Amino acid sequence: MTQPLSGLAVVRFAAAVLLAVAAVLVPSAAAQAHDELVSSAPADGAALQAMPADVVLTFSSVPMALGSVVKVEDGSGADWADGSVQIVDRTATQRLKPDAPAGTYRVQWRVVSSDSHPIEGTFSFTVAGGAAASASAAPSAGRPEPINTSTPSPVAAAPEQPEVPWSVIGMGVILVVLAVIIGVTAKRRLGGGSRE
Repeated sequence: MTQPLSGLAVVRFAAAVLLAVAAVLVPSAAAQAHDELVSSAPADGAALQAMPADVVLTFSSVPMALGSVVKVEDGSGADWADGSVQIVDRTATQRLKPDAPAGTYRVQWRVVSSDSHPIEGTFSFTVAGGAAASASAAPSAGRPEPINTSTPSPVAAAPEQPEVPWSVIGMGVILVVLAVIIGVTAKRRLGGGSRE
């Protein structure tokens, strides 16, 4: 009688180990799925003739609006961001103040990822024309849109999002197989016990 119980105990122990492994692997797969910046307009290191009307950041997934900040600072540290960040789908747009001088601008951004973790980064661009060129920046406001519509390339990054569901499905399959093994083992044990 002790032999069937020890076999059942081994199966239960194996099930506990698999569940523990699943508990460790599934959160780590979720941690790898943080959103990331896919593109920006202006791009990092871009040399522009005039200051754009806004800075556009495109992410691999839809960030949360809460806690989003984008600063656009010139060489003296003055922030040229105008108003709050506007998030539509995977795009965060920060309007800029007019009459910005020529020079190098540093963009510091911080958003809350769709998995509720904050992500941040910096990049810079250079503007050759000063305040007088800001009027010509209005037509260039349409230029970031082609970059946004060309975001089918980020759709290639979208396979990162199904990683968590696939891992959950994989663990579900393992648990189903384990349940079948336990059921077959229990049936054999009961069948063996009835013969005795």
